[in-house]
Amino acid sequence: MPEAPREACLNKGSGSVAEMNKKKLEFIEDVTKNADEIQKRVLREILSRNAHVEYLNRHGLDGRTADRDTFKKILPVISYEDILPDINRIANGDTSPILCSHPISEFLTSSGTSAGERKVMPTIEEELERRSLLYSLLMPVMSQYVGGLEEGKGMYFYFIKCETRTPGGLPARPVLTSYYKSSHFKDRAFDPYTNYTSPNETILCPDSYQSMYSQMLCGLCQNFQVLRVGAVFASGFIRAIRFLEKHWALLCQDIRAGTVNPLITDPSVRDAVMRILKPDPELAEFIERECRKESWQGIITRLWPNTKYIDVIVTGTMSQYIPTLDYYSNALPLVCTMYASSECYFGLNLNPLCKPSDVAYTLIPNMCYFEFLPIHTKSLSLSLPAAAADKDHQELVDLVDVELGQEYELVVTTYAGLYRYRVGDILRVAGFKNNAPQFNFVCRKNVVLSIDSDKTDEVELHNAVRNALTHLMPFDAHLTEYTSQADTSTVPGHYVLYWELTCNGGASAPIPPSIFEDCCLTIEDSLDAVYRQNRVFDAIGPLEIKIVENGTFDKLMDYAISLGASINQYKTPRCVKFAPMVELLESRVGSSYRSPKCPKWTTPGLQQWTNN
Repeated sequence: MPEAPREACLNKGSGSVAEMNKKKLEFIEDVTKNADEIQKRVLREILSRNAHVEYLNRHGLDGRTADRDTFKKILPVISYEDILPDINRIANGDTSPILCSHPISEFLTSSGTSAGERKVMPTIEEELERRSLLYSLLMPVMSQYVGGLEEGKGMYFYFIKCETRTPGGLPARPVLTSYYKSSHFKDRAFDPYTNYTSPNETILCPDSYQSMYSQMLCGLCQNFQVLRVGAVFASGFIRAIRFLEKHWALLCQDIRAGTVNPLITDPSVRDAVMRILKPDPELAEFIERECRKESWQGIITRLWPNTKYIDVIVTGTMSQYIPTLDYYSNALPLVCTMYASSECYFGLNLNPLCKPSDVAYTLIPNMCYFEFLPIHTKSLSLSLPAAAADKDHQELVDLVDVELGQEYELVVTTYAGLYRYRVGDILRVAGFKNNAPQFNFVCRKNVVLSIDSDKTDEVELHNAVRNALTHLMPFDAHLTEYTSQADTSTVPGHYVLYWELTCNGGASAPIPPSIFEDCCLTIEDSLDAVYRQNRVFDAIGPLEIKIVENGTFDKLMDYAISLGASINQYKTPRCVKFAPMVELLESRVGSSYRSPKCPKWTTPGLQQWTNN
């Protein structure tokens, strides 16, 4: 049996809430003060316990004696494609120690919504202890800023995905499904901070409709006990509110009569809900009265009046949902608590009531071994010889050696057998907690639009879209959701953006075509010089905005879920390449508009680079 991490005792403590909070906060102080020492220990543990695995032997590394410098000198920095043959061997039933000395317990699937396919990451049973540890730190941190949270409940919309099995028989499922199905979640001791309105049975129901309906029903029944609400991503929470918009009448019927709708057929779910649900005509009347109102502004604080904050991820491109969340909640605080991925859980936000734009995650040094690949600007990489740029690009930095304001790609070495693995997240150093750095999440590295030599990442695209939306303000129109594609079926190819709009003002005046053309041009003017140069010299065609029918992005999410994406982990892809998804979007286009002229383009010095 694998030896449990020595921090695991923090997950099993006893005593008062105040005592447990004190221990957890002391733990954070300790690990951030001793970040480098802990990082050395973590790397030593990973290498020594995996000393005989095939991957390390293949590269000539003796994990029993290797120090940090030897590790960096011998092992290459890798991406998913580099270890895919090893992953396939494990998935097909090879139980030899290929990547890790401990048995691979399952595969964790990424959301895989950008290109229509998912990655699978091998993991070990012990990793559940680390995930539980990080979860256990969240509320002690939050309790420093918001009091009395142990006196009520959290209404969180959590979901699982039906798992698959590899040819070798191992489960393959999203990381949150793995956690929710584990004893760490299902058999957790009572903790006022994990006291949710949703019974376990409703979360563990594989039917997404039944799960959503039953969780919403339980949340409404206990509305005055709710002190915090949330989901994993902002998009998931907004999906729950839209579900309420569609189904509030049925939910009110159930609350009024104390019965569960016949569409909920899972017997364990029905039994769990019936333990909570009692006939309450007065509550049903209250909910119905609020939901019938023309405006849903502030619906969260109206239905759940004691709510103190919304717990969702709104960093990166999720920031586009902030106006919608503010509208539904009367601008309740938006809290981003944790930073994690399928590869590993990383860290937490120690200042949870900060503005979403200021969210910075403190990486916890005992989660894995962290390294950082410096990101160079486009102008710098153009001015350097290719060989010099590549060499400099590969010099990785340790956790305590990152520089304030610098951007890095995250690289991890994990207990489960990933060695110097490029996660693909771009982070910016925002500050330090003792000796541990704190990072803003910038973007996912590989989500880009490209036609020619242009490379547009999702942050550039999002900022450009945000600039364009000012043209819609006089019409009280709002962007519900968007995605894009690089359409190379035309000559030259061009960027296409799919927009779904809503009008909060009801029957507003039609938006003239010229306004959308102005939006197109503003987006192009907001993109970088490489894109604009290509537009001026006809290497890229005019940008196009296509307006799609309302509900299109719900259908896009439904389609992704039908292919195996997790409802918890789903994020609307900012760049769509998967043909069936593009076809779905195209089938719902109502109108389209193109940029009426080329954007402005001037870049001093570009001519001499071209001549060289």
